[in-house]
Amino acid sequence: MAHFRAGFYGVCAVLLIVLAGLVGWPRTWLAVRDAEGLRYAFVVQGDSRFSLAWMHSVEKENWVETFRIDDGSIVLVSTRFKTFGAGVPERAGHQTRLENGWVVMDAIERVVDPLAVQAASAEHYRMRYGGRWFALSQNGEAPIMSFAVRQGTVIGMWAGIVGAWRAPDTGKP
Repeated sequence: MAHFRAGFYGVCAVLLIVLAGLVGWPRTWLAVRDAEGLRYAFVVQGDSRFSLAWMHSVEKENWVETFRIDDGSIVLVSTRFKTFGAGVPERAGHQTRLENGWVVMDAIERVVDPLAVQAASAEHYRMRYGGRWFALSQNGEAPIMSFAVRQGTVIGMWAGIVGAWRAPDTGKP
């Protein structure tokens, strides 16, 4: 019986060490903050990308920008929109084309870290990460959202992990 108990405690000790390592080991995260603190946290793995989408305030058309996390920085890689308007560059990337009614500018490769966005509710700001769409705008408010790549532990990012887990998928770009 004593032999069994010693083996059981040994296995428990190993499991606790592994769990502590997983929870306490620093990882790279995309941290999304507003004035209240950490709203969402997403672990960065390999070729992590995310998109921001909103409705243009004048054109009333969707606009989508896609970012890549590269070497600890946020990099704007493409933008797509329906119509040119005031403030829209004629060329932003190395490739501009029409695709299913969208103007698409690819290969922009512009570092924008940290990225700040005023997520006005009238423009229906949302974010896509890992195949899910997350609402950024809130009823009647226009929070300043900050996107940054950070090192942290699961415990340190817990509020953002839970925020992303609990957030409903808006299901649309």
